[in-house]
Amino acid sequence: MIKNKIIKFETKGFNDIVDITKEASDFASEFTEGLLNVFVQGSTLSVTTIEYEEGVIEDLKNAINRVAPEDIEYIHNLKWGDGNGFSHVRSAILGPSISIPINEGLLRLGTWQQIVVIDFDNRPRSRKAFLSIVS
Repeated sequence: MIKNKIIKFETKGFNDIVDITKEASDFASEFTEGLLNVFVQGSTLSVTTIEYEEGVIEDLKNAINRVAPEDIEYIHNLKWGDGNGFSHVRSAILGPSISIPINEGLLRLGTWQQIVVIDFDNRPRSRKAFLSIVS
């Protein structure tokens, strides 16, 4: 059996990080066993897991800024003029989906592990995360 759910949320862009763990956990609780896949739609955002704590969130944002800085030349920007070439590169590095096992009705996340969506775009956006459970 497969069941789907869409989570809608607003983001600020520029490495805005949104914790969607509660919504995903509530959805997973409907199942005893299975696999949750979280997919984010768009080429300028990603989904991952992290300890959702102020210090490590800042560390992640700083690391992302070092890997794909905003202030260097991106060919995408030269072609399209939208200034978000860095956003596409960041998204491609982290990826658009993750899978998490469900056991005894619980997402098998670590104690300090939360599911987060990171919006890398250079402006606020309305976003969606697609949750699918296979049981």
